[in-house]
Amino acid sequence: MRQTEYRDLMARYENAIEHACDVRVGQTWVSVDGQRPEGMCPSAWGSMREFVEALARGEGDFFDGWMQNPMSAMISCNDGFRPMSFYLEAITDSL
Repeated sequence: MRQTEYRDLMARYENAIEHACDVRVGQTWVSVDGQRPEGMCPSAWGSMREFVEALARGEGDFFDGWMQNPMSAMISCNDGFRPMSFYLEAITDSL
């Protein structure tokens, strides 16, 4: 994951807020059966839900070869001032 901040846009358009998001770079979540993982920001989940659900169904190759790993996607949350990018990847059990 990576987070970017657009301080110029924040200063110009955003009301001052003390706390914007609990997500931190380096956190990981595992979605089971395409469900929102506990602790995942609901707004960020809204941005990635369709991709996670598709990966959970075994679908991939989004946008005809967009990602090097066809069973993955790079998705950003919808916070225009401090977007967080999430790498989504299908995982399989090795049981």
